[in-house]
Amino acid sequence: MKPIIVHDEAIEELDAAISYYENQKVGLGLDFLSEVEQALGKIQQNPNLGAVYRVAELRRYVIQRFPFLIFYAELEEFIWIVAIAHGKRRPDYWRQRFV
Repeated sequence: MKPIIVHDEAIEELDAAISYYENQKVGLGLDFLSEVEQALGKIQQNPNLGAVYRVAELRRYVIQRFPFLIFYAELEEFIWIVAIAHGKRRPDYWRQRFV
């Protein structure tokens, strides 16, 4: 299996979402983190799992239970997580990361 590398800004997005959900209800932020970790594990086991997103090199995976998407690319040495983005807010704001 290829290692997963997460873009610094994707880590910030994840942290912000965890904080938001935790402020909504104690434990919900950890539930969100658990869903993301499960999704990353599935992506690592099968990088073709996500749907192709506009360009063949980029894929998106829909997180269960939460309105978030993971955008990623399978590169030669690793799987690069470009964004962990809310599915309804600011579409494609992260695109400049994947150039």
